[in-house]
Parts: sequence; structure tokens; C-alpha cells
Amino acid sequence: MHFQGILFMPISSVARFTALTQGYGGRHIIEDLNLSIYPGVTGLLGPNGAGKTTLFRTLATIAPPQSGELELFGKSVINERDVRKVRRRIGYLPQDFGYYPAFSITDFVRYCAWLREVPPKEAESATAEALAAVGLADRARDRMKSLSGGMLRRAGIAAAIVGSPSLLLLDEPTVGLDPAQRLDFRDLIRSLARGGAAIVLSTHLVEDVGAACDAVLVLSDGQVVHSGTPQQLAEASTPSAPGDSPLERGYMTVLGNSRPTEGSTC
Repeated sequence: MHFQGILFMPISSVARFTALTQGYGGRHIIEDLNLSIYPGVTGLLGPNGAGKTTLFRTLATIAPPQSGELELFGKSVINERDVRKVRRRIGYLPQDFGYYPAFSITDFVRYCAWLREVPPKEAESATAEALAAVGLADRARDRMKSLSGGMLRRAGIAAAIVGSPSLLLLDEPTVGLDPAQRLDFRDLIRSLARGGAAIVLSTHLVEDVGAACDAVLVLSDGQVVHSGTPQQLAEASTPSAPGDSPLERGYMTVLGNSRPTEGSTC
């Protein structure tokens, strides 16, 4: 099956997998997956162990596919030279990210800009813009080791967006953010999407997907079991499904439909 991360058919995809198989050692987490990601905001939902982080690590070129093809920005990623070129255009916030505790927030974001090869003449202003976007301009000199969980998450988001990447991968970006900060984050994501970026947001917070995303993918056991708009996911719900909103009930419905019933075979 072929799923696409946004359904309005822009001119070309930003990222595309063809027959992707990915895993660790002899274990396949994702197998024979075809998937395209287009500009806009795509929400990625799925239970723990569904393969979301594996998918992100592959998109971020951290883990090369075991088999199949990865295409980024219209070109196949085959060797290390290809990887270095595309990484300049990818921003990635993993669920847990490393940092030097003694770095200031500015040092940390500037270092991430350097890793992404943001031109030196642009790095200072790009860093300042990223810090302002996440509301940390007035804390720029604070040490990373002194930050609360929510501030640390905002510093990670700043590091991911510095230099205006074309593909932005955010793994649980709103963990630790208070309600006001989550609203600010949604506004930030929308503004980045209006600038033409493709943003993939992995989260367990279904309401964030409904509020910020143009499209939603539901991943289960390494396969996309639903692709559509948030409204279409909500419309997939059944009255008996658990959940406090139509979107949550739709999510639980498609997850339930993807699981084999007792006595069935995969």
C-alpha cells in the first residue's frame, strides 16, 4: 500500500520510502513500507513499540535502511556523501537528546547550527531567531544543566529549527510544556509550515495532532494503518471505541482494526 503524509498532492514529496525494511540485528521493526511526506504538518501517532522512533531515525539518516530506498528532497540517499548533503536540510529533535551541561542555551543552539553547516555569517542571527521563536531569548545565557524539563525541551526545539530546515522531525516535542507553551508551540509549527517546511510530529497527545496537523499517520507494528486528515481519522471512530473526543475514538478504532482478532493469522 502507498500512504502519503499529506493528502493535497503538492508538486513533489520532501521524503519518500519505497519498500523500506528497517530494524536492528535480525529483527524487523518496519517491513516493506511505502510512504511519502509532503510539505505541511504531519502527525505521527502510534502505541509504544509501533516503530515511530525507528522511522524517525531512518528519516534523519541516522540509521540507513536495511533494504529499500530512501529519497530526500527528490534524490536517493545512497552513500555518505548523499547523507552529508541532506543532513544540512534536516532538523531532528529526538525524545532524549544529549548536550554539554556547561553550555549556555546559546552555545548549545549555535553548536547545533554548526553541525548542520549553517553558514557562519548566518549562524548568530539564526540562533537568535530560534531562541526567540521558543521564548528563550531572555534566558539565552542560562546553562543547560540549570534548565527545567520544559525549558530543556524548548531548547531542543530551538536546536531543531535553527537554520530553517526543510524537513523537521519532532519526537514528543511538547513533553514537559505547560498548556500556554503548547499553544505557542502549535503557532510556531504552523508558521514553519507556512514557510514551506515539511514537519513530522510524533506524539501521544492526540489533541496536538488535531490542532496543529494537516495530515495524520497511524503506525502500528511498523506499518501505517491509517492515513488522512485529522477530520478523516475522527470520522473513522465507532461509538463503542474508548476516548474522550472523536479524534481519540478514531485513533483507538483504527488501532483496534489493525490488530488480529483471536484465532486469526497475520
